[in-house]
Amino acid sequence: MAVKKLADADIQQKLEQVNGWTVQDGKLHKEFQFDTFVTAFGFMTQLALIAESMNHHPEWFNVYNRVTIDLMTHDAGGISALDFEWAARADALSN
Repeated sequence: MAVKKLADADIQQKLEQVNGWTVQDGKLHKEFQFDTFVTAFGFMTQLALIAESMNHHPEWFNVYNRVTIDLMTHDAGGISALDFEWAARADALSN
């Protein structure tokens, strides 16, 4: 079953269910900040395993203690429910 792009109204509704995520340039976006580089990199390492298990890989960027993540489902041509599932997992892992 193909993943479908969410309508703007659905995206706005789902944004209320994830903490601190916004839409920037058509992608689900959030910046995480940690105490150290090692903690930030460990977060990325754990998320890499989740991404692989979901077969859904982020666009992300790391500088020292910050990890910036952008999510969209390329096959759907925009943000899908899969992106919100991924975002919720990232939030759970960051706590």
